[in-house]
Amino acid sequence: MAEESHVIRKMKVSFFPHGPVMSSSLPGYIMFFIILSVHKGDSAQFKVIGPDHPIMATAGEDIVLPCHLSPRVSAENMEVRWYRSQFYSPVHLYRDGDNQNERQMPDYQGRTEFLRDDIANGSVALRIRHVRPSDEGQYRCFFRSSVFHEESLLELKVAGLGSAPLISVEGYQDGGIRMVCRSAGWYPEPEVLWRDPSGQPLTSLSETKPRGANGLFETQSSIIMSETSNQSLSCHIRNTLLNQEKESTVYIAGNLHAKIRKIQAEKRKLLENISELQEEIRRLQAEIGKHLDNISELHEEIRAHLENISELNEKISGLQRELEWRKALVCPTNVTLDPNTANAQLIISEDRKSVRRGIARQEVPDNPERFHSFCLLGCERFTSGRHYWEVEVGDGGFWAVGVARESMRRKGGIRFNPEQGIWAVERCGDQYRALTSPETPMPLSERPKKIGVYLDYEAELVAFYDTGNETLIFTFMSASFTGETILPFFWVGIGVLLKVYP
Repeated sequence: MAEESHVIRKMKVSFFPHGPVMSSSLPGYIMFFIILSVHKGDSAQFKVIGPDHPIMATAGEDIVLPCHLSPRVSAENMEVRWYRSQFYSPVHLYRDGDNQNERQMPDYQGRTEFLRDDIANGSVALRIRHVRPSDEGQYRCFFRSSVFHEESLLELKVAGLGSAPLISVEGYQDGGIRMVCRSAGWYPEPEVLWRDPSGQPLTSLSETKPRGANGLFETQSSIIMSETSNQSLSCHIRNTLLNQEKESTVYIAGNLHAKIRKIQAEKRKLLENISELQEEIRRLQAEIGKHLDNISELHEEIRAHLENISELNEKISGLQRELEWRKALVCPTNVTLDPNTANAQLIISEDRKSVRRGIARQEVPDNPERFHSFCLLGCERFTSGRHYWEVEVGDGGFWAVGVARESMRRKGGIRFNPEQGIWAVERCGDQYRALTSPETPMPLSERPKKIGVYLDYEAELVAFYDTGNETLIFTFMSASFTGETILPFFWVGIGVLLKVYP
């Protein structure tokens, strides 16, 4: 009161030096109240109020960190700073009526936004875009006027609910089938648990939880399923922070153990045959060496032996290709359909495992990846290795399945042949053809219900099998991939439903 009285006395001296107040002194009154109001605003103290509980954010989404002044005075002319451990390395800085982020922490550059719609009432907020696990921790919301400053402490917690577990068969081990459960996108580190059909926990064989470049955890857990164990099991992955989990269940057919043992026995037999054939080749080569002294007399015999060697080498190549296909059967590639490439009239199932042609076009964007023809591609992109999947074609009269280059033409008319980057087989009515240039007829004794597609990228080989009788129906040799990315390819005729496995 003493300070305010002093101001009033000064005002009286400055604006009313001649005694009683006259009507001409009105401007003096106005200036007095303006100066008194500014003086009170500069000298006022305040508190900074933030959330009284941790703020929960989902990895990859945006989050808002709010705080306000009490009493609710304007903060338009104040400095507002969010920082973590270093005051002079702010997460975001507002000063002199604008953002001042020259010294902003590198991890937050381009990711923050100052929300000031209610700044006149002392209420502001900070939006952080695309939250990462590294954003988790404490933040300080700092206000400073010309005469006073104060701050509040906020805590941000980050959680990531990853993808649904994917269970796959990885082979035969220790008298049982080795099953692996994989998932990605978790934070913090999740709990992984296998359960039998009654919900009882099972002991896993091994478990890894590495962190990806985005700071989120990827899980991989394996278990051995013996012949005597239950044929059904589930993999549960739990986020303890959110108290939420995702699970997947798999059922193993009772004869799968026998099939895997049979494949392994065939593999051993094939290896023995290869060893015997290689020994035969060495014997023939030694015999040829003995007769080289008399080339003219042994010329026809050598020619015969060379023909035998060529036939044997061809047999070895065939056995090796057969062996690689058998190996691929044990651990097939999980193929899904890419809706971004599908013709607007094609209808893809929710799990992206089947497709059929609809009657009318769907309302979808005509992006560069989308086909004008009734085609689509798989999501999986191959640049190396061996891969195998199966396509159920049913009784439909018109379809084509195979692989294609990622750079293939998508718009206008397309010719299905290797020159256009497509290696496929088709059914056209009652005829089966390999889409070579020109096309190659495939006289089949039985109509295949399911086509197996085998890709060996390094060998530049694409083979097709009738899975019903396990017979090879066609092989593209020396396919010119030229180092490009290869994807599964499908063409869908009227009344056809294509399903991919696994």
